[in-house]
Amino acid sequence: MSTPDNILYYGDNLDILRNHTYYPNECVDLIYLDPPFNSARSYNVLFKDESGRASEAQITAFEDTWHWGPQAEHTYRDLVAGDYGTPRVSKAIGALRDLLGDNQMMAYLVMMAARLVELHRVLKPTGSLYLHCDPTASHYLKIVLDAIFDPRNFRNEIIWKRTSAHANVGKKFGAVHDTIFFYSKTDRYTWNAQHTPYEQEYIDTFFDQIDEQGRRYARRDLTASMQRASKGQLYEWKGIRPPASRCWAFTKENMDEFDALGRIHYPKKEGGMPRLKLYPENLPGNPLQDVWDDIRPLHNLASERLDYPTQKPVSLLERIISVSSKPGDTILDPFCGCGTAIAAAQKLGRRWLGIDITHLSIALQKYRLQDMFQLKPGDYRIIGEPEDLHSAQALAKDSENDGRYQFQWWALSLVRAKPLGQTVSGGREGKKGSDKGVDGVISFIDDASGKPKEVLVQVKSGKVGSALIREFRGTMERRKSAIGVFITLEPPTRDMEAEAAAAGYYESEHFGKFPRVQILSIEQLLKKADVNMPRYQVTFKQAARVKEDSKTTVLMFET
Repeated sequence: MSTPDNILYYGDNLDILRNHTYYPNECVDLIYLDPPFNSARSYNVLFKDESGRASEAQITAFEDTWHWGPQAEHTYRDLVAGDYGTPRVSKAIGALRDLLGDNQMMAYLVMMAARLVELHRVLKPTGSLYLHCDPTASHYLKIVLDAIFDPRNFRNEIIWKRTSAHANVGKKFGAVHDTIFFYSKTDRYTWNAQHTPYEQEYIDTFFDQIDEQGRRYARRDLTASMQRASKGQLYEWKGIRPPASRCWAFTKENMDEFDALGRIHYPKKEGGMPRLKLYPENLPGNPLQDVWDDIRPLHNLASERLDYPTQKPVSLLERIISVSSKPGDTILDPFCGCGTAIAAAQKLGRRWLGIDITHLSIALQKYRLQDMFQLKPGDYRIIGEPEDLHSAQALAKDSENDGRYQFQWWALSLVRAKPLGQTVSGGREGKKGSDKGVDGVISFIDDASGKPKEVLVQVKSGKVGSALIREFRGTMERRKSAIGVFITLEPPTRDMEAEAAAAGYYESEHFGKFPRVQILSIEQLLKKADVNMPRYQVTFKQAARVKEDSKTTVLMFET
């Protein structure tokens, strides 16, 4: 099966995964998913019955987007009695519903099961899946995974220490770890063994010999069982032969090479067997175990943080991708968020596919790919974003999936503006900011003070007129914005353009004059129009570039 190009998809991953044009059977080598659950947004009780009745068993978790309703019921029936389940999946999901009832947790598990069925389908026989979760639902998710992947294909429950110790934990132990379930599709999965350095205590204990240069080493037997002997291992070396039941573990040429390198330890006792010197620096280290506490928490990685709430360290994804794939393999992240898995895949020479349900996430990934690898749309495909005025209008009218806000986030991404005054979780919008009509900002620096200045951005998908420009100018005055950009789906009127022109210019000492209020239509932005502003932007915290030889332009000012 041919491998897809690097692609970002906007939309519901279940719909996209079920589209066999995009995802034929067995087309992906490795899947990593970090579903939008327990995302530190707000608290909900997951075991509260949808009818409103209280439940005896209640667990507090962060905001979820899953509720038992018609969609969950329909998906449940698809799994237990429709075309998408299997007898094992049907039994597992039915039993979980009997146990849990119709509540948010069950809705979550049904939605996850439907997606995991599709992910199993698209995974190659040599492929693996890593599901990142936390203790809120991990025990239920493992039942679902066992039903879909077969318990025999369960490989590990990986414990990742995601943060440092908590001091204020109340009457419980500090919660500092996440769980990552590792499953393969078959027993023929790709595996590249990884090692971690020996701890000093281990070196001090087991490398208990000191050579002439003061280096620690351990001694290893140079003989092996006669059962594995070959002709090249049966010889006399320096007048010494192994015991009758043993042979040399290495060829004579190997032994001569070890001796020339000073790697042979000769015992003082006459007749004793020589042994091989093992230096810790010449060994690969300990095979990687299932508790990962050596990957630094993200709050310690200041240069890497993008201020995305569920962001994971790149090194975590690099480890997973390095272990379970080869260069050129295809990596899929169906809940790709700010794109850490995609960035790691690109860095390691893998192909990648990412899916997310918000245009904000797609925008963040575009910025990250440009900042880290100098990739722009065109170097990879984007499916689901508007490509013309008609599809932009359709997005604006799509109220079913909070289309107004999806349109707004997409429009802001066209000028690389940071959304302002909203929270984002699972495709839903949060509360608007205190300034009505403020949708986004672009920050820039253009003087020796180093203080960022603001380009204020407002997006309108409905009817527009000159009164909106006057209101926008008032908001700019209150916020002391240097420049304002009014993005409109409808063509601007002459009165609007006149009102914008009346605002005059922002004058930059180093970069010249810029219209203080600028009107940009979606049609213009689709034709690559851009904001007229000083070009030294600091809108988003940028991902560090990967290429060592890349040069970053630094803006210098005379003092």
